[in-house]
Amino acid sequence: MQRLKLSPGAPEFSRLAFGTWRLFDDAEASTPAGLLERFKACLDLGITTIDTAEIYGLYRVEELIGAALALDPGVKSKMEIITKAGIYVPCQFHPDRKTAFYNSGAERLVKSAEKSLRFLGVEALDLFLVHRPDWLTHPADTAAGLNRLVREGKIRAAGVSNYTPAQFAALQQYMETPLATNQVQFSPFCMTPVFDGTFDQCQQIGIHPMAWSPTGGGQLFDDADAAGQRVHQVMQRLAPKYGDAGADRLCFAWILTHPSRPMAVTGTNRIERLRGLAGCDSLVIEREDWYAIAEAGRGAPIP
Repeated sequence: MQRLKLSPGAPEFSRLAFGTWRLFDDAEASTPAGLLERFKACLDLGITTIDTAEIYGLYRVEELIGAALALDPGVKSKMEIITKAGIYVPCQFHPDRKTAFYNSGAERLVKSAEKSLRFLGVEALDLFLVHRPDWLTHPADTAAGLNRLVREGKIRAAGVSNYTPAQFAALQQYMETPLATNQVQFSPFCMTPVFDGTFDQCQQIGIHPMAWSPTGGGQLFDDADAAGQRVHQVMQRLAPKYGDAGADRLCFAWILTHPSRPMAVTGTNRIERLRGLAGCDSLVIEREDWYAIAEAGRGAPIP
């Protein structure tokens, strides 16, 4: 698996990150021992990066990851952790909350990061992302929290998730160190970062984006989804050209082929599917084939 620095000053990560959004959807993956087994499978494939978030599993996933890593310090020492904060919803830990809200104020981000450190059982977070833009926080306040966390050594790099280019630029203005990445939804089914300037901005300032929901939240494998079936049919036609690669591998290769050189976050807990992604970072989808997949996902020719 290729490795990548999302920005010149950021730590190095594997080109694919193991995503933990749906850990509690899988009984085997939602135990410390079962999750550790998946981490070991990832390491065998060269996937050394874990992507998580404070809110995942309604605030339970980070603690599960910490318990799994505590079972094997050797595995823990070989993995990097990316986490996110800034979304707060009603849950069993906060029955006082009545409405979901965003909060990326400095004080809140610092508290969330410190909680993540405790739950994950690490001394520093390799990358800490603001999960969603907060409509009621000035970017200077958000930057104050991120800058403090970097200065205190609690995070090695800071970035954002789901930011528009304008929101990214506004926050960057107040940062003491450059933002490392913007994690956004990107797949043949969601090409918004191509059209809204997000990937252009990343290339302009010399950072790499992260791509979440690479198979469109499972659209690629949904027999009832028209777009998923169109993309799947195109990939079946192209597979012999790319060593009979499966749809999963071709979909990830399609993402990684973009010149912004994204880092992709997996969405599966199944070890066999993770193994099926092996080699996707070495597949370069040819130009006409890339556009054929994009057309199938969009359901329309290029503009």
